[in-house]
Amino acid sequence: MFQSTYLFGAFSPINGDSFLLELPYCNTECFELFLNEFSATNPQELKVIVLDNGAFHKAKRLKVPKNILLVFLPPFSPELNPAEKMWAKFKRAFTNRLYKSLNEISIFIQEQTKNLLKEDTKKTCAFDYVFFNHFWTKI
Repeated sequence: MFQSTYLFGAFSPINGDSFLLELPYCNTECFELFLNEFSATNPQELKVIVLDNGAFHKAKRLKVPKNILLVFLPPFSPELNPAEKMWAKFKRAFTNRLYKSLNEISIFIQEQTKNLLKEDTKKTCAFDYVFFNHFWTKI
């Protein structure tokens, strides 16, 4: 029997905050659950999430919390999403290891997320178009 788990996440290139949630499916219902949980953390804050054009990101039945703004990338341009650099780090740490159960994978995910440092997240997700202070230092 095939088993899987999915990691949903948001990473701030501005302050290094991250929010990750492991869920059993990659579908609209789980994405909405992720959005609701993310929305509840610091609910006064407007959260801007950059996304690809996955079907579950754009489902008509998806209810997006009022403090979350979804920004969609042009098709076939995942390299523009700062979060993709974080996923690459997770994948590098995951590669060439043997996990005997889904529980072992969940433990790996918990350890990786627990050890995320804000400075590393900011550096990993940094793009010049995200940081306007880079522009201002050149004037």
